[in-house]
Amino acid sequence: MKTRAVPGLLKQINEREVLETIRARAPISRAEISRRAGISKPTVSLALQSLVDCGLVREAERGPDGPGYGAVYFEPVPEAALVLGLDLGARFVRGALCDLNGVVRARQDVELQVADAAEAVEAGERLRAALLAAAELDAKLVDGVVVGVPGVPDPDGGVVHLAENVTGLEGRAFGAELEQALGLPVTLENDINLAALGEQWQGVARGVDDFVFLSVGTGMGAGIVLGGELHRGRHGAAGEVDFALAGLDGSVDPSAPQVAALAGGGSDARAVFGAAREGDAAARDVVDEVARRIALNAAPIAAVADVELVVLGGGIGANGDLLLDPVERRLREWLPFPPRVEVSTLGDAAILTGALAVGLQTARENVFSIRT
Repeated sequence: MKTRAVPGLLKQINEREVLETIRARAPISRAEISRRAGISKPTVSLALQSLVDCGLVREAERGPDGPGYGAVYFEPVPEAALVLGLDLGARFVRGALCDLNGVVRARQDVELQVADAAEAVEAGERLRAALLAAAELDAKLVDGVVVGVPGVPDPDGGVVHLAENVTGLEGRAFGAELEQALGLPVTLENDINLAALGEQWQGVARGVDDFVFLSVGTGMGAGIVLGGELHRGRHGAAGEVDFALAGLDGSVDPSAPQVAALAGGGSDARAVFGAAREGDAAARDVVDEVARRIALNAAPIAAVADVELVVLGGGIGANGDLLLDPVERRLREWLPFPPRVEVSTLGDAAILTGALAVGLQTARENVFSIRT
C-alpha cells in the first residue's frame, strides 16, 4: 500500500535541501541552488522565502566573484545560533564560542588554582559570560554546551567515571551541575574522543574515515574513528588504552611521569626531549624507548581495526621530530599493513575544536527543527 506524500513533510525536505546547499556553496544564486539541489526554481523560491523569514538565510552583499550585477545571492545567517565548547583539563578550563558557520567568535582560557570539579563549574560560568561579552552576542543565541572531560561519561551524559586528573569528578553528576549553573543543555564527551573529532573536522585527519588519535601527555588515551564515525563502545570507554596491554611484564606506558622515571627521575619530560635534540646520548635512548612504547600501544589498535592513520597528540606526542620516524619504523616491522603516523596539527586546541564540531552539528539541526 502506497503512502501519500504529506505536503508539510515535502516542504521541510525541500527547505532542508536548500539550506544545506547554501551552507555548502554560499554565496549562491537561486538558479545555482536549483541546479545543484535538483529542485525546481519555483520550489526553491518558496523554500528561500521561508528560510529568510525565519532568520536562517539572508541575501549576500557580494557574489562568489564580486558584485552580482543584478543577480541575487544567498548565504546562511551565522548568528542564528551559537555553540559553547569547554575543555576541562588538570590546569585550565578552555572555552570557545562559535557560530553556525563554524567560525570561532571568541576564545579564552581560565586557569584553575586546583584541579577541582566544583571550581571547574565556576570557571565554566565565568567563561560563558566572558566569551559572550567578547563576541558581543546575545546569550539567548547559545544552543548548547559540549564539554570535554578527562574520563568516561555515562551514556546519558551525567556521571563521569575513570576520572583521575580532576579532584571530585569521579562519580559526580557533572553534566547536571553544569546544566544548572549555565542554564543550557550540556553534552559531556571524553576529551580524547573530542580531540579525534577535532582532527577529523579541521586537522590532519580530514578526509580519513579510519584513524586513531593517540594522546600521550601526563596520561594516555585514544579516540577511535571508524567508518567516519566516533567509536565509543558499549560503555563509552573505547580508547582506554591504559588497559589494553594489562598483564604484560614491564611498563609500556610512554606518558610524562614514565619519561622522567626512565631518565632517572632528575629531569622532566620537556627537559629530556630538549636534551635529545641537543644530541645527548642518554636522552636519545629514553626517547627511543618512549617511541617503542607508543608503537606498542598503537599496534593493537592498528592491527584489529586496520586504521589508515595514527595521530599523535598531547605534550609527549607533539614531539614529532623525534618520535615519528621510530614509531613508524616499528609499526612497519610489526604489522603487515602499517598505518601512517602524523602529529596533531591542532595541538592544545584539538579537544575544544572537537567540542565545537559536535555542538555545531546539533545546533544546525535544532535551529532548523525549531524555526521551520
